[in-house]
Amino acid sequence: MSSPIPSETLTERLALRRPAPGDAEAVFAVNSDPRVWTHFPSLRPTESAQITTMIERWSRSWEARGLGSWVVRLQETGEVIGNGGCTMIASDPDVPSARLWNLGYRIAADHHGRGYATELSRAALHAAAQVDPDVPVIAFLVEHNRASAAVAEKVGLRLVHRAPDPGNPDPAVMRLVYADRALSPAQRETAMR
Repeated sequence: MSSPIPSETLTERLALRRPAPGDAEAVFAVNSDPRVWTHFPSLRPTESAQITTMIERWSRSWEARGLGSWVVRLQETGEVIGNGGCTMIASDPDVPSARLWNLGYRIAADHHGRGYATELSRAALHAAAQVDPDVPVIAFLVEHNRASAAVAEKVGLRLVHRAPDPGNPDPAVMRLVYADRALSPAQRETAMR
């Protein structure tokens, strides 16, 4: 494993920062908007405590792995427009062959269609490669979310799995898993959970 990523990463237009407790209100405003959950409305946070729990989980990832989700701001204005990055997941964290970087991105609805998710994702892939390049990067999404699939494809991930989405209240919804490389059997098991 390499050295951790700095607390702030700048891209062409974005400032990607490690989360802090003071970010909860702005992150809740983005994540509680039904427009950003049109493809999976049952996951939309409805209470600010849910965001506090998310930020705590991201912070633990930063502490344990040197990388986690960022709070996404516009460089020009400092406005929080989303969150995302790579967090480590594993069916068994003590088994290196089961580890995966999970790429996620959530951008405020008023900022969709401007390439911010792609810009964020490219930075996240670069960071994951710096921290632990031997661990594959995956992205989970539901099949009817073509915009999210387009982002995954633009940053070089390819479809490696399609099956019913476990835990989805709509049994007809299919889960897609994109990856930057072939997955080991243990990594496939982690990705399919």
